[in-house]
Amino acid sequence: MNFELSLIANKKVYFASDQHFGAPTTAKSKIREERFIRWLDFIKTDAQILFLMGDLFDFWHEWKHVVPKGYIRVLGKIAELKDLGIEVYFFVGNHDLWMKSYFEDELGIPVFFEKQYFEISGKKFLLAHGDGLGPGDKGYKRMKKLFTNPIAQWFFKWLHPDIAMRIANYFSKKNKLISGEEDKEFLGEDKEFLILYSKQKLKTEHFDYFIYGHRHLPMILNIGENSKYINLGDWISHFTYGIFDGEKFELQKF
Repeated sequence: MNFELSLIANKKVYFASDQHFGAPTTAKSKIREERFIRWLDFIKTDAQILFLMGDLFDFWHEWKHVVPKGYIRVLGKIAELKDLGIEVYFFVGNHDLWMKSYFEDELGIPVFFEKQYFEISGKKFLLAHGDGLGPGDKGYKRMKKLFTNPIAQWFFKWLHPDIAMRIANYFSKKNKLISGEEDKEFLGEDKEFLILYSKQKLKTEHFDYFIYGHRHLPMILNIGENSKYINLGDWISHFTYGIFDGEKFELQKF
């Protein structure tokens, strides 16, 4: 599906990804949450559109009548921006892929589980969290098939939430995205799977911007004539975000 949006004069589009709230501990997460809330207050004066590009939570699972405890200030601030008329879009990441209808029902925010195409003020964007795209990463792709398998999800939902959340949080916090070193290094254009994926897409269709999260490495890279690969970084160590004013895209640090 293609979305066409036009910016109002002096308004901007903001992008942020990989907050992983809840990790590595509740206390440390609260400090990062407060910083993110200050950023949401900072952008609300000129934001027309906000894209949350995945892994807002280090783990999120929805039962029919239950959602995870916590994050009330973050959710409340997002709701405030929505009530102010700011358009908010949420992309599910690999840590919050068990999201269902809570954001749509309670906040009126569209939730995307796959990449999406947007045209904003005449510029073409391919937007995705980034997990599972491109070549390689076969281990994760097999794991994702298991986690999204309806039978596996059916069994998991019958666990008591206290037990299910304890198990899930344990494994989520062991994830290399929080504790490892592998995702801190740029592997090179010929090895970064999201860059390879973007270049492959350019062979059949032009995009001005490919914007992802997932890799936690903030960068803007020219990958073709008038095309840029962008990774938004994270809110764990970089505290970076993207901003588009209708003509140019920038990465900034808060």
